[in-house]
Amino acid sequence: MTNNTILIVDDEIGIRELLSEILRDEGYRVALAENAEQARLWRNQTRPDLVLLDIWMPDTDGITLLKDWASSGMLTMPVIMMSGHGTIDTAVEATRIGAFGYLEKPIPLKKLLGTVGKAMRGSQNKQQTALSLASLGKGALIVDLKKKLEKVANLKTPLLLMGEPGVGMEICAHFLHHPNTPWVEPESLAILAEKPLDLLEQARDGLLFLKDIGETNKLAQKGLLLLLSKLDKYNVRLICATSQPLAELATQGNYNTKLYESLSGLTIGIPSLRAHREDIPDLVNQILSGFTESGEVSPVLQFSTAALNCLRNYDWPGNLTQLTGVVHSLALTCTGDEITADMVQQAMVFPESTSAPSPVPDIPFDLSLREARDLFEKTYFEKLIEEENGNMTRVAERAGLERTHLYRKIKLLGIKLRGS
Repeated sequence: MTNNTILIVDDEIGIRELLSEILRDEGYRVALAENAEQARLWRNQTRPDLVLLDIWMPDTDGITLLKDWASSGMLTMPVIMMSGHGTIDTAVEATRIGAFGYLEKPIPLKKLLGTVGKAMRGSQNKQQTALSLASLGKGALIVDLKKKLEKVANLKTPLLLMGEPGVGMEICAHFLHHPNTPWVEPESLAILAEKPLDLLEQARDGLLFLKDIGETNKLAQKGLLLLLSKLDKYNVRLICATSQPLAELATQGNYNTKLYESLSGLTIGIPSLRAHREDIPDLVNQILSGFTESGEVSPVLQFSTAALNCLRNYDWPGNLTQLTGVVHSLALTCTGDEITADMVQQAMVFPESTSAPSPVPDIPFDLSLREARDLFEKTYFEKLIEEENGNMTRVAERAGLERTHLYRKIKLLGIKLRGS
């Protein structure tokens, strides 16, 4: 007997009873809803481990309900869509919104149990994800971004995503990933220099996502160029992401010109968070909802209106990554039921030096732009590490970087950490 609960949402009583009997026999706990309104009530009260959701229902169709959950940060469990007369387009739309899979009625027993089991295993192994493209916002910039991604969704052309660190390039890449196909995202791009074709083998018939390609060395760039020439053979969609100015690096001779030309054929820019700050209050509430769902914080905790306005007015140099870190820190340290504007302001104020000279180095103007930037970044990170006494979690939050990105930066800049 398992403790997993499956919510079955279908307006046909015969379907609900049949699926309920099958799943109970397999040891699952089952909850039933005959329409979207009941499903919403059930979801608001608790989180099922999995939802079987009919597409065609009389009050609100399943696609609309799925969109509502995704846009409100409540799509934290796998959802399997069901339909007796669906189309491929409908199934694709559902999976892009965030559905785990799609079952066509009448549903073969083996396929039902296989899909449910796979979804359950995937959910248990999956780390809590904060946001999806559907939850990034409803402002004009995000609507335009979604339209661009939808337009290139079925192309096999390599795609280059560009934007500031922390803007959510991985979220955009996930939007283009077809469920139940491989998703490969190497932790280190060193593998490009060593075994680039191994990545293609792992990603065969799926998607390969490469982050921070502007920070690769010459050997890795050659490996990436080889990989590009073999994409068709392995049927792999390649999506690369960078916060570095590749055109500038190529002009300076620091980036392979042929590689840059191959990658830049299809490029989409991701807007910074401050460019669509009208979406920040909803984003904050969705991020907080994610921490509530994971059991980290109290379900009654909320941000005051003034606190949300305070967060909206901040410029967020670290974008979504920094926002998530700040919300997490505020949620964990709040001793009451409401996070106030004063708490937000205290969290956003960094220690100030009263008499120490400015940490900004005297940068010679005969350096190249990249050399000057490296010198500044080295001083910047050394200062943050010193102020946080080597606490790399806090350094990452202040810099607005993911920890893996931060460690790569520190290694690249030759900064020595205590104990290393």
